[in-house]
Amino acid sequence: MTRPHDNHDPIGVVAAVHGPVVDIVCDYLPPLHQALFSVLDSERYVFEVYQHLDERHVRAITLHSTGGLQRGMRVFDTGAPLQVPVSPDCLGRLVNVFGEPLDGGPVLTSGQFRNILGQPVPLHQTISASGILETGIKVIDLLCPFIRGGKTGLFGGAGIGKTVLITEFMHAIVALHQGVSVFAGVGERIREGHELWHEMQQAGVMPHTLMVFGQMDESPGVRFRVSLAALSYAEYLRDALSKEVLFLVDNVFRFVQAGSEISGLLGRMPATVGYQPTLMSEVAELQDRIISTTKGAITSVQAIYVPADDMTDPAVTGILNHLDTSVILTRAQAGKGFYPAVDPLQSSSKLMDRHFLGDRHYSVAEGVRQHLARYRELEDVISMLGLEELSETDHRIVMRARKLQRYLTQPFHVTAAFTGIKGASVPLDITLQDCEAFLRGDFDDVSEDRCYMRGAMREVLQ
Repeated sequence: MTRPHDNHDPIGVVAAVHGPVVDIVCDYLPPLHQALFSVLDSERYVFEVYQHLDERHVRAITLHSTGGLQRGMRVFDTGAPLQVPVSPDCLGRLVNVFGEPLDGGPVLTSGQFRNILGQPVPLHQTISASGILETGIKVIDLLCPFIRGGKTGLFGGAGIGKTVLITEFMHAIVALHQGVSVFAGVGERIREGHELWHEMQQAGVMPHTLMVFGQMDESPGVRFRVSLAALSYAEYLRDALSKEVLFLVDNVFRFVQAGSEISGLLGRMPATVGYQPTLMSEVAELQDRIISTTKGAITSVQAIYVPADDMTDPAVTGILNHLDTSVILTRAQAGKGFYPAVDPLQSSSKLMDRHFLGDRHYSVAEGVRQHLARYRELEDVISMLGLEELSETDHRIVMRARKLQRYLTQPFHVTAAFTGIKGASVPLDITLQDCEAFLRGDFDDVSEDRCYMRGAMREVLQ
């Protein structure tokens, strides 16, 4: 694909190749993060400049497989940092970090390009978070609501359901809000990417979705830049088309890992727990651009892998500082069969506030949390002495908390083909009504199993 600034006069030659790292002898020093390229048998190799070694040598990371690269190959300057082609036709497409199609469709040909290292929006053009973005998922809307124009993190170890939850949000944003989704697959396995693409098509949401993939077997340079390439598309949809955009990243931890790989390849000394010394600034470079303006809103949902289920990991805490809402998925919840495996006591939102949510929502959420917290305190007593030893008040709280736990489970639309259970979406107002009824004792006579994996309680009572 020809870029608008491609300069076909060579600026130097390849001097050395060490894995993804390429040293280039240049006639003049290109700026840091400039995109350079070389051509071999009509195959184009793109490099990104990361270091100036001396007056004539630069060190770059290649964004392709280095097979076939050799010393003496001529290198050309694109005249700009890495860019992606943007177009109103980008929705419904599956592309790579360069904006080239992976779905077998036509190349995006609007002639417009956008720099993936764009600057954050000036402060005077930004707007603050405004209201709740309903998802139809009971436990999230009630206890850790998504903020329109805010950032939400889904934290969890391997195999707990982060990707399934993200897929359900994509379904919800199109079904409930008629918005568009941009999905960044950072270090995705090819199986996951293939399944997700087909699920999006079957669910009918692909026409309103753009997917940008940097796969696990690709260069660390690709995995490090794919989230910024996807964010550039989200900014384009926000600014040029005034859309409400849901920006999804799976997985931010792999973005951090790719940065760590690049840091090691460039010879930087590792810092805390072996992470790169630039960890905080790299995370901030991504997070500070996810913002809403007067033209449109970007609401972000990010899956974050938690190494060894340790929430104190430096990468996890570095990402956590930027988020408005933290949804914690735990193995304990998944082990009990409670899906989504959201821990209602660990998950939180910075805007869980009476003035923001309103008295009714805040009071119901606090009541549910108090019941679940009291049940957790009493679990050891119950396991040793049994329910019969509890006071009448505690016994009542425990029975209601157990029903609330099961009520907050929910079948998803995107898993219906695997579970055979039809997906359910529950409006926030119905969730609040049901939880008020649980807290009052209206459902004390309903058995626990009738509350499990259902939508609204009116379906159960019918």
